[in-house]
Amino acid sequence: MSQSASAETPHIVVEDLHFRRGRKPIFDGLSLEVPRGRVTTVMGPSGSGKTTLLRLIGGQLRPDAGRILVDGEEIGRLSTRRLYAVRKRMGLLFQTGALLTDLSVFENVAFPLREHTELPEDILRTLVLMKLEAVGLRAARDMDPAELSGGMARRVALARALALDPELIMYDEPFTGLDPITMGQIVTLIRRTNHSLGLTSVLVSHDVNEAMSISDHVVLIAEGRAVDAGPPDALQARASDWSAQFLEGRPDGPVPFHYPGASYQDDLLDAGGRNHD
Repeated sequence: MSQSASAETPHIVVEDLHFRRGRKPIFDGLSLEVPRGRVTTVMGPSGSGKTTLLRLIGGQLRPDAGRILVDGEEIGRLSTRRLYAVRKRMGLLFQTGALLTDLSVFENVAFPLREHTELPEDILRTLVLMKLEAVGLRAARDMDPAELSGGMARRVALARALALDPELIMYDEPFTGLDPITMGQIVTLIRRTNHSLGLTSVLVSHDVNEAMSISDHVVLIAEGRAVDAGPPDALQARASDWSAQFLEGRPDGPVPFHYPGASYQDDLLDAGGRNHD
């Protein structure tokens, strides 16, 4: 935590963010805050830009307009050297785990420590084993990524993301493709890790029940903006029609089941006069 930061200061502030890919707008005035030391989940329909938001926060992409502040520093205006330093305080868990296939579990977790520190080998080994113990995989340290299940690979990736003791960790769809037992393990790890280490955690997820169960703060985004935000209980109690449809998985509502077009009756009446062959 920076010297000027306090527990009441948001860890991340997004102000009037605009970003597009080609002609397609992804964000059109998105504003949100991520509380410090809490678990925040960003949810929204497919294609709403959740993963893109993580890349913007990490400085992999630059906004077209607006600001993203991480610990008070505007990410889009940082020099390459300063951005590199800020990124050392961030961890990112990719959806696939993204382990290095030519390295063992041990060396995957050791990789950021070897890249960014000059620790003696005995201290490095102790740190790696500590991180693997925290995710329950110390005994798997000599295995290759190809030998791991999907859930194990994600737990190794979490150990690697924690290797440099970041202040902020971001999770890109951490529950996708997991069986119920493994999902429960990942949910528990995220919550326990966040609180035991005093981290700020940001998740993007489609899994409403799991995300709501571990989140302190939830932001719903759609059509380039934040539609709703707040603690899970409060959000569910005062949810707008759109939010209620999303959170409860209703097939129809503000987001219609039918693609917009002429009425079914008009289409049927008109069908006899057209040749569709």
